[in-house]
Amino acid sequence: MENLKILFASSEVVPFAKTGGLADVAGSLPKAIKAMGTDIRVVMPKYKCIDKKYTDKMELISSFYVNIVWRRQLCGVYKLVKDNVDYYFIENDFYFNRDGLYGYFDQAEQFTFFNRALLEMLPHIGFQPDVVHFNDWQTGIGSLLLESDYKELKYYKDMKSLFTIHNIKYQGIFPKEIMDSVLGLSWEYFHLNGLEHNDQVNFMKAGIAYSSIVNTVSKTYADEIKHDFFGEGLNGIINRRAGDVYGILNGIDYDHNNPSTDKRLYVNYSSRSINGKYENKKMLQEELKLPVKDVPMVGIISRLVDQKGFDLIDCVIMEILQMDLQLVVLGTGEYKYENMFRWASEVYPEKVSANIKYDDVLAQRIYASSDIFLMPSLFEPCGLSQMFSMRYGTIPLVRETGGLNDTVRPYNEFTGEGNGFTFANYNAHDMLYTIRRAVEIYQNKPIWEMLVKRVMKEDFRWEKSASEYVELYRRAMEKE
Repeated sequence: MENLKILFASSEVVPFAKTGGLADVAGSLPKAIKAMGTDIRVVMPKYKCIDKKYTDKMELISSFYVNIVWRRQLCGVYKLVKDNVDYYFIENDFYFNRDGLYGYFDQAEQFTFFNRALLEMLPHIGFQPDVVHFNDWQTGIGSLLLESDYKELKYYKDMKSLFTIHNIKYQGIFPKEIMDSVLGLSWEYFHLNGLEHNDQVNFMKAGIAYSSIVNTVSKTYADEIKHDFFGEGLNGIINRRAGDVYGILNGIDYDHNNPSTDKRLYVNYSSRSINGKYENKKMLQEELKLPVKDVPMVGIISRLVDQKGFDLIDCVIMEILQMDLQLVVLGTGEYKYENMFRWASEVYPEKVSANIKYDDVLAQRIYASSDIFLMPSLFEPCGLSQMFSMRYGTIPLVRETGGLNDTVRPYNEFTGEGNGFTFANYNAHDMLYTIRRAVEIYQNKPIWEMLVKRVMKEDFRWEKSASEYVELYRRAMEKE
């Protein structure tokens, strides 16, 4: 079979624009797939926030009009080649020359334009993909538009679609009136097995219902979303498409996140010589004005929201801080959790460093310096932080859900197996017991050093996942 041709559509891509993990995936996965010989190209909006060092290198290669019902909007297509991957940027100042990426009143129209534009773009750039790979709710409607408006045209008739769910909680839900005013779709698509959900239009559901193949970002999460608790109301359509729903674990960029070369660290180190990890810990303690001493450092880098399990920490934070440890937190989020950590750092300044912000350099230093990385998530589609932490020799302590369950195996002191610490029930005292157990095992230095070296040898590169995506593209092409 000749080389596959794939268009990868995402609303955000590292290093151009990012609000979350979707951008990391969109920035790394296509590179890994391209390295396998597949002709994969990426398309995203040309946002105002994209750095000038990138926009200056972009080349305008086409412009045309896109019809959004009665509106006729000009679309420019810019191209930039980076890391051997072709990136296309959809330009329209009305929709994308704004501060921030999301949250505007006309999001339905904004991303309907993006999806129509990326499909209309294809003949203009002379690229006829075998599969269009849509990602999350912002491109969910693209699968339906391809089916409803373009499949009758010769250029598009053989194109298939893959839809990846990165987080089913965020669905793109809009009033049903946009069927006429924005989408321009026949009402025959507005039904239980189509894009209708609770008498509203649901972009995520459209992607699930009308794509050739559907996948999510871990095997456990692919199973979890078939059930009421994790399915966020869409478990019905997930179960209806169960035979076409797959789970593929995300990866991380091992070149960019390499403790032996990472310039963001104080000191570089490797699994062969981990002394540099302890030097990083001492220097981070100094930077954050924590006592420089040998106690387990527990790191947290996260959005401070319920999903990430901070209500569990809130329940037992006093008990946690009675232990001989240090807690280093980096992130922003809900006011109550920001205040919880601010309060803890004021009451226990020798134990807690609360950094209520996001700082990329500090994040890497926390990954490298911490002994334990805490992720007690209520749900976690994949999770990248546990992979980053292991790359830097920090032992993850997680709840057994989603991608956390697929990547962290509980340490068994009797058999010596495992690469972290886990608890199953969403229960504060189960988490507390697991933290106490980890702190106790930390005191056994030979075992702890063995665990540090073990997790640093774990392999979460994109290559394995990339080959699984290529297999999914082939399965999509076989669909009728």
